[in-house]
Amino acid sequence: MSSIAVEPKTVQTDARAIIADLVARARTAQHAFANATQEQTDDAVAALAWSLYEPTRAREIAELAVADTGLGNVADKVIKKQRKTFGTLRDLLRVRSVGIIEEDAAKGIVKYAKPMGVVAAVTPSTNPGATPVNKAMMAIKGRNAIIIAPSPMGSATTARVVDYMRKELARIGAPADLVQMVPPPITKDLTQALMEAVDLVVVTGSQDNVRRAATCGTPNIGVGAGNVPVIIDESANLSEAAQKIHASKTFDNSTSCSSENAVIILDAVYDRAIAALNDVGGYLCTAEEKQRVQEALWQNGKLNRNLIARDADILARSFNLPAAAEKARFFMVEETGVGKGFPFSGEKLSLVLTVYRASDFETAMDRVREILEHQGKGHSCGIHTQTPDHARRLAEELDVVRVLVNFAHTFGNGGGFNSGLNFTLSMGCGSWQKNSISENLNYKHFLNITHLVTPIPEDKPSEDDLFGPFWARHGR
Repeated sequence: MSSIAVEPKTVQTDARAIIADLVARARTAQHAFANATQEQTDDAVAALAWSLYEPTRAREIAELAVADTGLGNVADKVIKKQRKTFGTLRDLLRVRSVGIIEEDAAKGIVKYAKPMGVVAAVTPSTNPGATPVNKAMMAIKGRNAIIIAPSPMGSATTARVVDYMRKELARIGAPADLVQMVPPPITKDLTQALMEAVDLVVVTGSQDNVRRAATCGTPNIGVGAGNVPVIIDESANLSEAAQKIHASKTFDNSTSCSSENAVIILDAVYDRAIAALNDVGGYLCTAEEKQRVQEALWQNGKLNRNLIARDADILARSFNLPAAAEKARFFMVEETGVGKGFPFSGEKLSLVLTVYRASDFETAMDRVREILEHQGKGHSCGIHTQTPDHARRLAEELDVVRVLVNFAHTFGNGGGFNSGLNFTLSMGCGSWQKNSISENLNYKHFLNITHLVTPIPEDKPSEDDLFGPFWARHGR
């Protein structure tokens, strides 16, 4: 009995000792890097980017990620790694993060950027290579050190990419220990000890990790679950909408939280929109086939991990669909309800797209709201339209951080070369999902800011200036 009582404490003690060593090395490296110039800082950021962007390594890490996790496909992972890394580097090299970063003479305020210290980054199995590099680039932009706690499922991939990052830092004369990883086997005790020992925690991945970070006692940034619904209205270019939905839905076998999970099609264009989706590789399941898809995709009420992010032909066979379906790129199921009794209304992380019919725009918007209330509130939604007022109404009336108009959602939501959102692999969902940020994670979240404040001419309005309109309406 005594061994059972002592063992958990021993495990926790060992975890804290392992983490204490990592953090001590990180602090030594961070202190050495804290006074880096902007040029030196940007060199380090570029070195991290090159560690993954370099074509041979990008393919190696993509192949290892698929072998390591069984999720996604190599070709798209190569694109994702290079595209996200390149875009993030573009964003970071365009901004200052050392010394004075902003001056407002009218207010007498000058802002100085300072490091936060040591950052813990909890990363998911869906992006075991791209997300660690993405977060490391942002952390080093702030002259911080970073320690990565990967998903156990993707830890071999993360270990390889961390090794490449360290080698690139050493190559330019920067401390390699600016980037480290929790050693395998990755456990909850190690991750918890890390979160408690650092200065900032950033979590992308499971909502269990997000909740644990929120209670670890360290300042933290978590992100929310996705479940993207997209409207196709009567003014949409149906061919372009179908092509964009196809490109986004099938990218890396729907591993992205920004992948479309449902489309809500207005009745006036429903049949033509379905035909357009068929033309780009969609397969519309019959009611009987839909039932087989549901039975295979969910096991005991949970998504079947053996079918998440798998190739379309594997899904077709697993769903026991006709041979013709094996040539499809994604599968569509028609649905009428939302909630626990309608599993297709939630996030599927697979090449399965739920289709709803709506009589008009008001009904479609209500359906989007209903879907987001069920899952994914705050994250994002989209619309394919030539009616700007429809897009504005979604932004005005829905509790969501991002509304994308005429985008392939996956390629715009986390930043794009034709999207003004900054490149990231971590999307904040605001208080709607108990997140501390309602924007894309970016370098500013890794900075402390010192405000230098000097006197300005007095700016004190009269009582009448401030209370006059109120008194006029309501009396004194």
